[in-house]
Amino acid sequence: MNLWLSVLATNGLGETWKQEAREAALADRLRAKAFGIAPENVDEMIERRSHLLKSVFPAFSEFCQTTLQVQPQEMLQVLWDLWLPLGIKLASQRQQLGRPLIQGILGGQGTGKTTMSKILILILAHLGYRTVSLSLDDLYKTYSDRLALTQQDPRFIWRGPPGTHDIDLGLNVLDQIRELQSPVILPRFDKSAYGGAGDRTNPEMVADVDIVLFEGWFVGVRPINPDLFDTAPPPIVTDEDRAFAREMNLRLHDYLPLWERLDSLIVLYPIDYRCSLEWRKQAEQQMIAAGKSGMSNAEIEQFVNYFWRSLHPELFITPLLRDATVVDMVIEIHPDRSFGQVYCDRT
Repeated sequence: MNLWLSVLATNGLGETWKQEAREAALADRLRAKAFGIAPENVDEMIERRSHLLKSVFPAFSEFCQTTLQVQPQEMLQVLWDLWLPLGIKLASQRQQLGRPLIQGILGGQGTGKTTMSKILILILAHLGYRTVSLSLDDLYKTYSDRLALTQQDPRFIWRGPPGTHDIDLGLNVLDQIRELQSPVILPRFDKSAYGGAGDRTNPEMVADVDIVLFEGWFVGVRPINPDLFDTAPPPIVTDEDRAFAREMNLRLHDYLPLWERLDSLIVLYPIDYRCSLEWRKQAEQQMIAAGKSGMSNAEIEQFVNYFWRSLHPELFITPLLRDATVVDMVIEIHPDRSFGQVYCDRT
C-alpha cells in the first residue's frame, strides 16, 4: 500500500486507489470505530485524509529525514493509518468542545509519546489548530526541592515516581489554557542539569493554544486497591518493595485533580510491558555508539525495575484499558515498535 500512498502524495487519488483505501479503512472494525469511520461516511473520510496527506507531506518528509532520520516512504503507512486520522479526530474534538482540548497521552518508556506528539502538532497545524506539548516531566519539582524530598525519604532515588512533581504548577497551566488565557507560560525541564538529576529551565511562552498534548508515563493512572500488592508481580517481591508500592499508590491520589483536567486519554500500550526494558537498552546503546554517555545494561535494569516497583504496568495500566470512562483510545505497540490494534473499546 506504500506505493499508492506515494502516488496519493503527489498525483491525487484515482478510482482504483480510492476503492483500495475504502476497503482498507473498513477492514479493521475496531480501528474504524475508533476513528469514526463507517460505510456511510468512508468516502468523505478518505477524501479528507487524502487532501490532508498532500498538504502535510512536505513538512512530514522533512521531519522524517531530519528528526527521525528515516526516509518518509518508510513512515507513510503509519501516517495514513494512524497519525492522520488521529489528527482529524483531535481537530473534531476541539471543534465540538468550543474551548482548548486537553488530550492526555499515557505511555511508558520507548512507546513513542514524544514522536507522536511532534507529528500530531505538525498535522494539526495544517488543520488550523495551535497545538503544544506538555510533558509530565515538565512538572518536576526543582532540583533543590527533590533533594529535600530524597533527604526526607531516601527511597526517592530518581525523579519520576508520584511525589516528584509540582501538581499545582500543572493545574495552574492547564486551567489558564482551558480558560482561554493568552499568553501562557509553559514550564520546561532540562534533564541534563546537575549531572543528569535535572532541573527547571527557561519556560516557553505560548499564545492562542487550541490543543494541549499532555503526555507522560503515568498520565491518567488511578490509585488501585492496596490489597493487590500482597500478590504483586516481580520486581515487587520484598516487604520493602510492597511498602514502597503502597506509598506510591497513596501519592497517586494527589494527581487526581490533574487528571480531571483531561478531556480525553490515549494509551500507548506495549502488548508486553517488558519491552520497555529492551527499548531502553537499545536507546542507551545508540547513545554510547554516538559517543555520548549512557547507562550499562545492569544500570538500566536497576532503573527500569525502580519504576516498575513504584507503578507496575500490570497492576496500574492493564486494568485501566478496560475502563471506558477513563480511556478513550488504546494504541497497541508490538515488540518491534510497530503499531497493532487501535480501539476505543473491544465491543
